[in-house]
Amino acid sequence: MAKSGDRARTTAALALGALDFTLDRSSPVPLYHQLAQQLEAAIERGVLAPGNLLGNEVDLSVRLGLSRPTVRQAIQSLVDKGLLVRRRGVGTQVVHSQVKRPLELSSLYDDLEAAGQGPTTEVVRNDILPAACDVAAALGVPEGGEVTVLDRLRRTHGRPVALLRNYLPASLLDLDSTRLESTGLYRVMRSAGITLHSARQTVGARAATAGEASRLDEEEGAALLTMQRTAYDDTGRPVEYGTHIYRASHYSFDFQLLVRP
Repeated sequence: MAKSGDRARTTAALALGALDFTLDRSSPVPLYHQLAQQLEAAIERGVLAPGNLLGNEVDLSVRLGLSRPTVRQAIQSLVDKGLLVRRRGVGTQVVHSQVKRPLELSSLYDDLEAAGQGPTTEVVRNDILPAACDVAAALGVPEGGEVTVLDRLRRTHGRPVALLRNYLPASLLDLDSTRLESTGLYRVMRSAGITLHSARQTVGARAATAGEASRLDEEEGAALLTMQRTAYDDTGRPVEYGTHIYRASHYSFDFQLLVRP
């Protein structure tokens, strides 16, 4: 029986063989960047799937008529983006496509599931605690009043991508940890009759602490995207306050900008 590594290489070779690489040698865009863009597009489309092993640099350079340093630089740029990983004794392997999420009132779980990213959730904490002043202000509850604190680690294709902390008024609904490990928070809220209507959201960035880096499989000080959101139901009542962090190497926000008339 063929080894799994051999099967992965065969699958990737077939996928690469189906790709029509178009390299314009007269373009001012460097050849390594053209190759990297086309490989990245193949990963985004799922033509090169997570787990696929690429051929070695020599084989790729011969096939494409490129120098080995050019191929190496293209692969390294995708390694730096977190799309490929070099494994000793195995080769260069597709990890996954970067999560690109629209800036709208939606559940991360639902967005990942719709994109075929295979989301899984680990509930790290699900407790009722006194509200700190910032949480109380966001949720419109008295400082020290009871709120549900929910911490979750979200993974895609088995790799951590986000740490999610959510605060909800304790009286809003009971949150079952087992259920939250198989679906998204907003889906649970909707099934409880809560109609989400709008939100205020702030996106930022900072460096990972040692604890965050350990959970997210990053280096301490790695770039993280941050998001703070207060969501409101259709009566204007604040029902959820979230403070989330995402691996910048694996995650990005997409949004459209309009010119003001």
